[in-house]
Amino acid sequence: MRLGLNFGYWGSSKVDQVALAQEAERLGYHSLWTAEAYGSDCITPLTWLAAKTSRIHVGTAIMQMPARTPAMTAMTAATLDLLSGGRVLLGLGVSGPQVVEGWHGVPYGKPLVRTREYVEIIRTILKREKPLEHHGEHYDIPVRGGTGLGKPLKLIVHPLRDRIPIYLAAIGPKNVALAAEIADGWLPIFFSPRHMHVYREWLDEGFARAGGPKDFDIAPGVIVNVGPSAEECRNTVKPHLALYVGGMGARDKNFYFNLVCRYGYEDAANKIQELYLAGRKAEAIAAVPDALVDDVALCGPKERIADRLPAWQNSGITTLMCHAGDFEAVRVMAELVA
Repeated sequence: MRLGLNFGYWGSSKVDQVALAQEAERLGYHSLWTAEAYGSDCITPLTWLAAKTSRIHVGTAIMQMPARTPAMTAMTAATLDLLSGGRVLLGLGVSGPQVVEGWHGVPYGKPLVRTREYVEIIRTILKREKPLEHHGEHYDIPVRGGTGLGKPLKLIVHPLRDRIPIYLAAIGPKNVALAAEIADGWLPIFFSPRHMHVYREWLDEGFARAGGPKDFDIAPGVIVNVGPSAEECRNTVKPHLALYVGGMGARDKNFYFNLVCRYGYEDAANKIQELYLAGRKAEAIAAVPDALVDDVALCGPKERIADRLPAWQNSGITTLMCHAGDFEAVRVMAELVA
């Protein structure tokens, strides 16, 4: 199991992020990752980090598909791959209806259809075997019904690599199976090694559709909070979980709520959501069970994290993407995994 370091949204930390990235590279981390929602974008800070490092891979976790055409994403990935010397990992996700429709102003549509077509278009562009032409349910290129002047085009620049690794963020059964079928890696959020069996059937379904097992990177994100008190460390994670389980989606359409219910926390999830949607956020945070935090995060003294780490190492994941916002946590994880 190798290590990645996820910086999340840019500007949310007081730590020198460039120095942290350089320390991760020095310690042998495999990759650096950045995120986006409706604040900082993921590519600008990733380009900055790539310019300040020399060997470590740089990835998006995630780049929002509804925010960009697949052609724009292919152009961006090819450009940064050239600039970084072939270090790009392209993590994609459909985001959620709140952000897609409330921020980007486009219909959420059918996420599985969008994802399949999006990945197919990117791969066609990067291969440069022929001009791009795609007429699917979601994307129509060249578009029909416009001026009539559009024509199939081919990427002008020659990519450094004609197949940049594509990762998909997914937590639902059909989405996880699709990731296993068409992508090079999977980016699960709130992954629990204790509940890997929840995902195994879906992954195997996707691998079967792809023709059998393949080289596939399972790269979950995990919050790593190192400190003398496990309780205090857990308490810093609970607001994050309460936000996603309680407020990141509508009452009847919240992917994260559904996920923790699959983990067996249905009663707690219902309570968290009720409180959060009622505006009682402090009570929602207090309702997050310690056991749920320990299922999806690594909290406490170094010795406690060392005791809990084998569950992650033995779960079948291949890259542990750490949300570690300080030098101590980055160094502890490097020491324990090494």
